[in-house]
Amino acid sequence: MTSSYGLEGYGLRGRAAVVTGATRGIGRAVAGQLAAAGALVCVTARDADEVRSTADELGGIGVSGSVGDPDHLREVTELALRAFGRIDVVVNNAATNQPYGPLMDADPGAWREAFAVNVEAPLRLVQCAWRAWMREHGGSVVNVCTEGAGHVGPNVGAYGTSKAALLHLTQQLAGELAPKVRVNSVSPGLVRTEMARFVWEPGEEQLAAGLPLGRIGEPEDVARAVVWLTSDAAEWVTGADLLVDGGTRVRTAHSAREYAVHDRLRSYAPPRS
Repeated sequence: MTSSYGLEGYGLRGRAAVVTGATRGIGRAVAGQLAAAGALVCVTARDADEVRSTADELGGIGVSGSVGDPDHLREVTELALRAFGRIDVVVNNAATNQPYGPLMDADPGAWREAFAVNVEAPLRLVQCAWRAWMREHGGSVVNVCTEGAGHVGPNVGAYGTSKAALLHLTQQLAGELAPKVRVNSVSPGLVRTEMARFVWEPGEEQLAAGLPLGRIGEPEDVARAVVWLTSDAAEWVTGADLLVDGGTRVRTAHSAREYAVHDRLRSYAPPRS
């Protein structure tokens, strides 16, 4: 069971939150932690059954669909406002890591889809929440970026580039929407999620040994950071990117080991569709 870590003191009770990609991994952990803190939660993801079961488990609401569809984002906003009467928190977690491979081989359509999901969708959802509630009443936005947005890596050029754009978008929105709305991001390192399974599952001990904190991340590690940023405890924080990576960025001062994650990325061959 996930610990609430005293979340009831974060000032989120009765506030309403929308979380994308909320049925698995980091998004599910975020939604659970927000609910534990007393927030009313609206979840969204592609799979209708998973959305329904997650919403039921959290005592919240949900609607299935793709964040790449602007109509879906409007539907999510309207549902949350109709059910809760407010939208105080937006967590943009849904993402795609496709197209995977060298950028010279990237399909233009898949490249556009990466930016539609990873960059355009967060902007559109914030626009919807701003117009529906936040412009008058304020709120908090957290975008889930990645530690990899700060450097290059093999075969993840589309993902890293789109997340770097999301990082800049976060800072731009923080400036534009202040003082009503705080906008921040978290940048996880390698976390035990389904999307990253191909990296961590083949040899987790080797990966963990190269990190200063000695283990890969859990979704709850990131969720706690997200909830803090959305809360009153971070009321003087905006435009920040909170690195939650187990020391990945500082690993070279800790160990002379090669970065095993890059070895995995180089060797992974995704199944042909």
